[in-house]
Amino acid sequence: MLSAFFLTVFLSLVSLQPARAGTVIARIDLSEQKMVVYVNGRRLQSWPVSTARRGYRTPTGTFRPGRMHRRYFSKKYHNSPMPWSVFFYGGYAIHGTDAVRSLGRPASHGCIRLHPANARHLYSLIQQHGKKNARIVITR
Repeated sequence: MLSAFFLTVFLSLVSLQPARAGTVIARIDLSEQKMVVYVNGRRLQSWPVSTARRGYRTPTGTFRPGRMHRRYFSKKYHNSPMPWSVFFYGGYAIHGTDAVRSLGRPASHGCIRLHPANARHLYSLIQQHGKKNARIVITR
């Protein structure tokens, strides 16, 4: 694996073209309560999520990742843990949750909750490819 990295770097230097960063797209379907992650147009993962429950909303649209935190605690909701947070619209974020039994149905105050291992994976992909090369697309 490490040698593949050095080969990629070597070939990009030899061709005098910079290595291209991949594109990461996280598509969240609110009606399905599902996230599908694509890298360079190829479907990589599909995970259940929890989004806004009745009385709250999860914004729809296309967003760029903003600030990212490995460990974060909600200032608004009783210091609740939000591991592997990727903020995308004000205080709205994609993050891990310990309420994994609720995944697959609306349960949050508006954030997009994932299993912590999946949140970590998404966080790593965005970090690896760069926030400027990532999009979060949320549809009804």
